[in-house]
Amino acid sequence: MHTHASLWGMTSPLTTPASEGRWTPRLWGTLLVLCAAMFLDALDVSMVGVALPSIGSDLHLTTSTLQWVVSGYILGYGGLLLLGGRTADLLGRRQVFLVALAVFAVASLLGGLVDSGPLLIASRFVKGLSAAFTAPAGLSIITTTFAEGPLRNRALSIYTTCAATGFSMGLVLSGLLTEASWRLTMLLPAPIALIALLAGLKLLPRSEREKDHNGYDIPGAVLGTASMLLLVFTVVQAPQAGWASARTPLSFLAVAVLLTVFVAVERRSAGPLIRLGVLRSGTQIRAQLGAMAFFGSYVGFQFLVTLYMQSLLGWSALHTALAFLPAGALVAVSSTKVGAIVDRFGTPRLIAVGFGLMVVGYALFLRVSLHPGYAAAILPSMLLIGAACALVFPSLNIQATSGVEDHEQGMVSGLLNTSVQVGGAIFLAVVTAVVTADAPAHPSPQAVLDSYRPGLIVVTGIALVGLLITLPGLTARRSQRSLVVAGSLPQEVDAEPVAARD
Repeated sequence: MHTHASLWGMTSPLTTPASEGRWTPRLWGTLLVLCAAMFLDALDVSMVGVALPSIGSDLHLTTSTLQWVVSGYILGYGGLLLLGGRTADLLGRRQVFLVALAVFAVASLLGGLVDSGPLLIASRFVKGLSAAFTAPAGLSIITTTFAEGPLRNRALSIYTTCAATGFSMGLVLSGLLTEASWRLTMLLPAPIALIALLAGLKLLPRSEREKDHNGYDIPGAVLGTASMLLLVFTVVQAPQAGWASARTPLSFLAVAVLLTVFVAVERRSAGPLIRLGVLRSGTQIRAQLGAMAFFGSYVGFQFLVTLYMQSLLGWSALHTALAFLPAGALVAVSSTKVGAIVDRFGTPRLIAVGFGLMVVGYALFLRVSLHPGYAAAILPSMLLIGAACALVFPSLNIQATSGVEDHEQGMVSGLLNTSVQVGGAIFLAVVTAVVTADAPAHPSPQAVLDSYRPGLIVVTGIALVGLLITLPGLTARRSQRSLVVAGSLPQEVDAEPVAARD
């Protein structure tokens, strides 16, 4: 972010304390505003799921229409993240963040007041669209305000923890609020977003537009947005339309064509939406693919476990949410410690350990029965997965943004968030397809449980792939320290250049 001074803490009144290791109240306030937006993004994703039956009943929506209450948000979010990240770089991160947060607040308010399905879906799409701008802008504000090294690692560990905490709290809050009215789940983010907006106007450091860019990559923006929108749409619709139907492979073919043209345009553009040279770094590729595997496996796991607990065990929405709570609580209490652990061991080791814990946690859940003891059968998996999330998610964010120049932080942040959302959409669709294929014609409870197991095996396999993706980073040549405080020689988690020039 352009703060009229080097972001390595030389003259800016905001960044100097951060560089010296002391955080002023204003710096804490800045971080809390950004954390509030990330918290809201995650909260919104998790809260709506429990409310869907009530929404469908009240607004008289069919199942196919109801799914778009969730999918509309994912479509706007996942489809526009690349554009959102680059826009933050070009137009100023503070400005983009605040405008998008204001749109999020208004869309939340409208979502709680509408009286028709299409209007609700439209409000959800607008919320996803606004989150596609706040997420990369917020992450890039952090990475350009806090000096690379221990200070940034600490800030990112707190920031990413807020996402996990929001997701966990959303499950619990939705169970409570839906008992009164599903509209409260839509309205709750509005006042929080408004408070964060007002605080942001006061606290967020001012940023300038990028002045030395080579124009606006309009063709790349159109092609990149269109390809991501179509990819997310195709994946979301595939289970309903049928993977073998003509529409699904044709849609994927269209995505491939759009992406091919997009790459060709980016290679020739003077000011590309994504500078492809960034992806020449093995470290960056591992972070992006790891993000897909991490979120994809967790979303698939949560989907299956929620069905298992509510449909087979007969647990209430609140009971189910509380069953997930230990994982979220573990992430929350570890927030301030992860940065120091990254400083000591480096991101490749933490990501590898985290994925290992995920694999074990998912595999242990394969033992569940129709009459599980929570402490013996479910809690171990929740604790292992919570520990994995606490290690992996902050480490992926740190690894993806380390060594990247300030003017490209928004771009890389948008790319990382795109990997998370696209990975979640794709792997959830795959898990759904596997479970549906094994669904019994005349289901008994045991037969339904047995149909869930292949899905859990796929989830475990996805986490295992994430582990395998990470392992080459452990053997790469590293310096004595994985990450250094800015001002030392530029250094990355391994020896590969993150921002190799195209």
